[in-house]
Amino acid sequence: MSDFDVIIVGGGHNGLVCGAYLARQGHRVCVLERKHQVGGAVVTEELWPGYRLSTASYLMALLQPKIMLDLELKRHGLEVIPQTPTFQPLTGDASFTFWSDPEKLKQEISKFSVKDAAAYPDYLAFMKAAGERVRELLFQVPINPTSSSLPKLFELARFGWRNRAMLDQVYDIYDLMTLSAYDFLGRWFESDDVKAVLGFYAAAAGGTMSMKSAGSAYILLRGFLRDNTTAAGGSGIIRGGMGSISQAILRDGTEHGMQVRCDACVDEILVEGGRAVGVRLTSGDTLRARAVVSNAPAKLTFQQMLRNASLPAPFLRDVAQIRDRATSYKVHLALNGLPRYRLFDSQRMGFDYPTLVKIGPSIDYIERAYDGSKYGEYAKEPCLAVLTPSALDDSLAPAGHHVMSIFGSHAPYRLKTGDWTEQDRQELYECTISTLETHAPGIRDLIVHHQILVAQDYERLFHLPGGHVHHGELSADQVFFKRPVKGYAGYRTPLTALFMCGASTHPGGGVTGVPGHNAAGVVAKFLSNPRSKG
Repeated sequence: MSDFDVIIVGGGHNGLVCGAYLARQGHRVCVLERKHQVGGAVVTEELWPGYRLSTASYLMALLQPKIMLDLELKRHGLEVIPQTPTFQPLTGDASFTFWSDPEKLKQEISKFSVKDAAAYPDYLAFMKAAGERVRELLFQVPINPTSSSLPKLFELARFGWRNRAMLDQVYDIYDLMTLSAYDFLGRWFESDDVKAVLGFYAAAAGGTMSMKSAGSAYILLRGFLRDNTTAAGGSGIIRGGMGSISQAILRDGTEHGMQVRCDACVDEILVEGGRAVGVRLTSGDTLRARAVVSNAPAKLTFQQMLRNASLPAPFLRDVAQIRDRATSYKVHLALNGLPRYRLFDSQRMGFDYPTLVKIGPSIDYIERAYDGSKYGEYAKEPCLAVLTPSALDDSLAPAGHHVMSIFGSHAPYRLKTGDWTEQDRQELYECTISTLETHAPGIRDLIVHHQILVAQDYERLFHLPGGHVHHGELSADQVFFKRPVKGYAGYRTPLTALFMCGASTHPGGGVTGVPGHNAAGVVAKFLSNPRSKG
């Protein structure tokens, strides 16, 4: 007899979501996490006494309302604090405030172009409509469009019928998947300042691309993939740090019988006769289950955890070719005061402090920050997304002190001189602080502690191949029915009873919870039909 119905390898937020849904259905679930706390990359850590930071993920923008409501995360203590408007210094003494009020935002855009201000409502309507269509795909299990079996053909037909409303926007969505953000925004806007503000994250969201890279327009859509009008509320800063998300999901799962074991590192997924039957831990313990679900990245799962399994050579080749070399990095700071930005005037703005500041003053600046990474060099003047969550959440630092997380671009996975050294990290840190000090004079004097993490550090600390926060690039060739690889995008694998539920699967990275949700449905269907091959 199996010890469990389901063993989930990896206690990241998607693994917890998958486990919580299955536990709610009465299945015996065990989540195994190698570290001392659950959450994977969605954790809060006390880096220095009294200073608590979200060391990997850092802002709740995509966690889906359906999951928040299904798992009753508010009841389990999750609190979202609305952000103040995002602020972005531009060239010279210009700046942009990203107001949530559409009319105020139009007025802000008109400072740069009256024509662009008039065009913004049309752009917003277009993106909302495209976002609604793509949002419908989030909770759908990707199909294999090349399968010729009769059941799969029926599945393909059902998929087409469900999504027939998307046909009138197929060309628009195709453009989003293939055009550069710069060219796509150019269809509406003439001002490069406006394009720099609206397109910033296309070059600074963890991917290895610039605003002028083909396919980067797709990143613009991510801001429209969450419905902020539901009972779950809007996006924002999570009280207690991003780890509070993982803890709330954990509480729901354990309330329904889900077991979680920390400091339980899986050494091998056990396979007998082409079927996953359990796991062996590094401690030597063996656990058996009717199904095994890996929340680990595809490369880690299939290249390291399945040493005695027979996997198709084409499948292994496709896994090896997943593009996942990251160029993003993070700097964490403990501060003895709140930095002030040179161009931000709280009295004129009408709010006290910008909790999120984007440093990318122009299109040329953003492009230059990316250029060096192609040649194994880090940006001397990097793009920065600077978050100061303690300005709204005083639980993160001692009284009068603050924490700051800086998401930087671009620092290649490997330098042209080789792997990152401590001297390289320190030089990148100096570039980052010097860049920030241009906009926040005196910040260096406020720094009490600092930490810098590059892609190789994220690979080591969070077991992310290539250090990529999304387990691989979010590009047209690595999404939907090709994520993680063609033929195996439906949370299934070549092995019976082995499934996947992490960011390697549809719809990819970001703190959405969707891979875990969708995988739970697939696993539950398998458990209800023991003869199924999964």
